[in-house]
Amino acid sequence: MKKEVIRSLSLVSQLGFSVMVPTFMCIGIGVLIDNKFGTSTTVWLLFLGLAAGFRNAVILAKAVMKENSKTSSDRYKKYEREELWQDEDNKN
Repeated sequence: MKKEVIRSLSLVSQLGFSVMVPTFMCIGIGVLIDNKFGTSTTVWLLFLGLAAGFRNAVILAKAVMKENSKTSSDRYKKYEREELWQDEDNKN
């Protein structure tokens, strides 16, 4: 149980970082460009950073769902094998 809680907390923090890092990097780059050239690109780069963060979150979520489905199907197969062995033992 404790292992699942730690895994869930690490997943949530990884998800947060995968969204925050590209967003703040794009904001920082936008501020630097605005200060250097006097333009207003921060807002556009903010949207770009949010889009990149959302993309990272979707990729991470898909990978976790794929891993969880593989783990649950492995558990089901293990349960099936044990059930079959028990049935064979009961017949004899």
